[in-house]
Amino acid sequence: MTAADLILDILAAHGVRDVFGMPGDAINDFTDAMRRRDDMRFVLVRHEEAGAFMASAQAKLTGRLTACMGTSGPGAVHLLNGLYDAKLDHAPVIAITGQAPTQFVGTSYHQEVDLEQLFSDVAEYSQTVMTPQQLPDVMLQACKAALSAPGVAHISVPTDVAGQKVTTDRDDFSIGSRNGETTPCPDSLRRAAELIVEGDKVAILAGIGASGAREELLQLAAQLDAPIIRTLRAKDFLDDRDEACVGGLGLLGGPPASAAMDQCDTLLIVGADYPYVPFYPKKATVIQVEASAVRMGKRVGVDGPLHGHAQPTLAALLAELDGHSKHGFLASLQDAKAAWQKKRRDQEQSDKTPIRPQRLVADVAAEAPDDAIFLSDTGTTTAWTARHLPIGPKQRYTLSSGLGSMAFAMSGAIGAQLAYPDRRAVAITGDGGFAMLMADFVTAVRYELPIVCVVLNNSKLGFIALEQQGKGLPEHSIDLTNPDFVKFAESCGGLGIAVDKPEEIRPALREAFASDRPAIIDVAVNPEELIMPPKITLEQATSFGLAKIREFLS
Repeated sequence: MTAADLILDILAAHGVRDVFGMPGDAINDFTDAMRRRDDMRFVLVRHEEAGAFMASAQAKLTGRLTACMGTSGPGAVHLLNGLYDAKLDHAPVIAITGQAPTQFVGTSYHQEVDLEQLFSDVAEYSQTVMTPQQLPDVMLQACKAALSAPGVAHISVPTDVAGQKVTTDRDDFSIGSRNGETTPCPDSLRRAAELIVEGDKVAILAGIGASGAREELLQLAAQLDAPIIRTLRAKDFLDDRDEACVGGLGLLGGPPASAAMDQCDTLLIVGADYPYVPFYPKKATVIQVEASAVRMGKRVGVDGPLHGHAQPTLAALLAELDGHSKHGFLASLQDAKAAWQKKRRDQEQSDKTPIRPQRLVADVAAEAPDDAIFLSDTGTTTAWTARHLPIGPKQRYTLSSGLGSMAFAMSGAIGAQLAYPDRRAVAITGDGGFAMLMADFVTAVRYELPIVCVVLNNSKLGFIALEQQGKGLPEHSIDLTNPDFVKFAESCGGLGIAVDKPEEIRPALREAFASDRPAIIDVAVNPEELIMPPKITLEQATSFGLAKIREFLS
């Protein structure tokens, strides 16, 4: 076999089925090797950044190792933004890049970039294979690094190495690649249980790291009458309609979650790395369940560290609490939660024109299949999906969380649709984010992927406008000149539908979900719709007023 064949064998052994990228002379041996395989396909994209987003989305949704590929120089550089998305959201992705021939490495050869240095920050492991004899060891090290972090690993292969013959006595490449689940020591569990018993008002902050412990979370919340506050990524498994969940935290969340954090005297953090420190309670005993020692206590001081994975740790903690119960705290927040839900329902049922984004997102939730996979883009869209997109028990939800990159949703939907061909991937995106990588809509057409792209078209970069107002600045440099997205969809071979009235939303969605073609629903939404924070400070109100005065004067 060639070095390229062996590298692909190792990827296949780790569950990789799709390799996203664009061909180039430095990776021709890889694409040719995939042409001859029936267990792996090369997914041709129109931009390597989109390919890296596709791989990142697959990794977030499946938990498996995924892969993307770029040729030397610009192809490798284009992968970086999508790979940073994987890094910051702890998704296991391996990037394979080409490189100049070995004899010219280090000579400023055509399209030569120092790829090990370029990938040194984004990757847990980055190595150049200068001789086939480095295989399979280097490749296996890369896979283990990506899975154990989890995060990004990078392998660079010079074009003259990829096609060289290589032999190995090893025929099992997946041994040792999986991580076992860990549980804290008994003393730590006892101490955490004591701290919980001492508290009167216990709250739980759940992140995506608790996704395998949903039942234990709900059981603990019921036993302690503890409200569960979720991070945005935790929508993937924990919905506001769960009685114990009081919603999301922060500017994209609501008043009940803020009240729970403000009033609690004991906070149990489970699998969450919520970065916005001002939203943590000012005075509370903190217990943290965290599988990574590096993230333990990263955002707030911890009184009871529980170093372990969420499911076995919470199961052990429940046993340690041995039926101890509390009453009153969650119940005291139910009126606030009901008022917050009513306010959202009123917005979601609005018949106003231009269309309110809240109404659009709620209608998407109502019409989507009960096993749909939602991918949200970055911008005001993030806020509308955070607050107005309920996630059913069989549905999934993800986004570019840590990086917060625009252009994730449609690319991620392609990756999700390939990973789950029997379900429907729904990209909910703004016009700014969609247009960034819209060329890859034709990739969905090429591979006959029936993704549905719902574009919230307000002809501006709406979230940046809010950030400008937050500083007391008038809106500037944020208006967009958009193409006709419907004609674009049709020119690619997909379905395009324009919507500008509330009563047109659901018929358009039904048509898109009934079609077997990828679809773009271009919805004209109100560009002046504001995202109101859970609590408005005097500083925020003053800045907004100054911004509006400056807009008027200009």
